[in-house]
Amino acid sequence: MRFWSLVLLSCLAACKREPTRPSTDAALDAANSGDAALASLDGAALYGRLCAVCHGEDATGYRADNAPSLVNRTFLESVTDEQLKRSIADGRPGTAMAAYGSVHGGPLSSEAIARIAGWLRAHGPAPIALPARKVGAPTRGAPIYSAQCARCHGTATARGNAVHLANPRFLESASDAFLAWAITEGRPGTPMESWRGKLTDEQIDDVIAHLRALAKPPAPQELAPPTGKEPMVIHPNGKPPSFKPRSTPCPPNTADAGKPPCTPDERFVSVEQVKEALEQKRRLVIIDARPPSDWMRVHIPGAVSIPYHDLKRLDEVPNDGTWVIAYCACPHHLSGDVVTVLRKRGIRHSAILDEGILEWHRRGYPVVAAPGVEAPPTENRGAPALFPPH
Repeated sequence: MRFWSLVLLSCLAACKREPTRPSTDAALDAANSGDAALASLDGAALYGRLCAVCHGEDATGYRADNAPSLVNRTFLESVTDEQLKRSIADGRPGTAMAAYGSVHGGPLSSEAIARIAGWLRAHGPAPIALPARKVGAPTRGAPIYSAQCARCHGTATARGNAVHLANPRFLESASDAFLAWAITEGRPGTPMESWRGKLTDEQIDDVIAHLRALAKPPAPQELAPPTGKEPMVIHPNGKPPSFKPRSTPCPPNTADAGKPPCTPDERFVSVEQVKEALEQKRRLVIIDARPPSDWMRVHIPGAVSIPYHDLKRLDEVPNDGTWVIAYCACPHHLSGDVVTVLRKRGIRHSAILDEGILEWHRRGYPVVAAPGVEAPPTENRGAPALFPPH
C-alpha cells in the first residue's frame, strides 16, 4: 500500500489563491538580513522564505527530496491545527524536515508557526470530524504493511521514496483517525490510492497498530546552540584539498535539439573526498545549511551553522581559494542554493557535499551528535520514483 500520508515535512501553504511570496532568489537575498525580520512576516511570506525551496512555490511539492504536496484535499480536511503546528515546530528528526520551532533552536516562534497554520486553513477545506478507530493487532498488520506499504514507505530501518511512516515524530502527532483517513481516502493526484473497499476497517486498524509498534521515542537531548563565533576555517594551516568535483550530466541530444551546448557545472564533491580531507587535516570550510535545530542534533566536526534562511555569516567566508563545502539533508537543495550565493560572490572553490549529511552519517563517518542520536535509516535506492525529478 503506497500509504501517501503527506506528513508536513517543511512548512505549510495552499495554492487556491496566489498570494505574494518571494521567489527562491528573492528568498535567498532576504536571508542575508537574518532571522530578525521573521517575526513580522505573514504566513505567505514565511512560506516563501522557508518552505518553497523544498515544497515548491505553489506548495504542490516534490521540488526537493520528495517533499510532499501540502495542499492535498484529503490531507487538509483530516489534519488538526495542533498537528500542523507540531509538525512545523518539531520537524522529522533523521529526515530533511528540520524542527523550525524556537524551542528546538529553529527560527520560528509559536506565534509565527500559528500564522502559517492559519494561512493554510484559509486556503483549504476545514477539518472534518473523522470516524473513531478501534485498536488493531500489530501482528496481523505487519504482513499487510510488508506486502502493500513497505516498498514505498520503508521499514523501521530503511526509507522508501514516500513519507517514512515509522518516524517517531510523525507518529507522535498523527492520530489513528488521521492515519486511517489517509489509507481509506488516499491522496488524490498522487500515487497514494484509496484503499476503501480493498481493506476492511479491521485490516486498516491492524496496519496502524503495526506502525505504532515501529516507533522509537526520539532522543530528547540536544547539543548547545551555535554561538555564531565558531571558527570558520578548519585546519587553517593545512594544505588545500585535491577535490575532484562531479558535474550534473548535460541533457542528451542538446545540440541536436538546436539548443545551446550544455556547460558542465562541477558542483558536487563526494563524501569520501571530504572525509579524506578532514583526516589529512586539509584547510577548508564546511557549512551546515540546515536550520540550527538540525545542527544541534548532529553535524560534521568543524561545520559552521549558516542556515539557508540566515546567510549573514557568509560575509566571513574567505575568498582566497579556500575550498568551501556546503551540506544539507535534502541532499542537494538547500546546500545548492547556498553554493549558488557563494559563487555569485566570486567564491569559485565552493561545492555541495554529494548526498548530504544523512549519507555521511549512515556511513559511520565522524559526527558531533547529541546523546542518543542514531544514524538515519538506509535509503531504498530500488524504490520507484513517485514523480519525475524537477
